[in-house]
Amino acid sequence: MTVTYSLAKALKTVRKARGLSQEAFSKVSSRTYMSTLERDLKSPTISKLNELCDVMKVHPLTLLTLTYADDSVYTTDQLLAQVRQELDVISQAGSK
Repeated sequence: MTVTYSLAKALKTVRKARGLSQEAFSKVSSRTYMSTLERDLKSPTISKLNELCDVMKVHPLTLLTLTYADDSVYTTDQLLAQVRQELDVISQAGSK
């Protein structure tokens, strides 16, 4: 089974769930840019992703989690548990 991850789909899902139009992002991007993101023609930088998430009032990790959980073989809870475990391992290694 091929798993596909779509930031574009997650972005559009969150935007619509928040009741926002593409024009609502005018302070951080153009409607045209939003459209290209949602059609998966471009990918935002981390900085731009943060700005977009500020407009939607969600943490960027929420958007990324939705990106990976949407078509994932893992449930959202399993995915978040894996991230927590990996962060703990990295944190412990970094404190040595």
